[in-house]
Amino acid sequence: MRLKACKEAGLKEVPIIFADDLTEDEQKQFIIKDNVGFGEWDWDMLANEWEPELLEEWGLDVPFFEKEPDFEDLIGEDKNKPATMKITFESPEQLQKAEIDIQELLDRKYEGAYFSVSAGEI
Repeated sequence: MRLKACKEAGLKEVPIIFADDLTEDEQKQFIIKDNVGFGEWDWDMLANEWEPELLEEWGLDVPFFEKEPDFEDLIGEDKNKPATMKITFESPEQLQKAEIDIQELLDRKYEGAYFSVSAGEI
């Protein structure tokens, strides 16, 4: 945040304090605490690389992201539904080009698999 503020203020040099004597855990804690009030967060990175309990302990309000259920966790009718995959393309032309490749892959490697196409919302 300090670098961002210095750039916005037009400064050409930014004072830096090296914390060489901090452990890796202490460095992580400092980074979070230093940015809690005004930082912008990469929630995907935080969710995958940081412990939510520590982030909360250090003052960051961690939103709850519902985890996708594992197949074994599904109950009732959902347990018998086939596994699916959704792929989103940037344009109808890109979709058309991919259809042939996808069908060839399914025929060659995944016997019995099929795909369906939907182009936009109705």
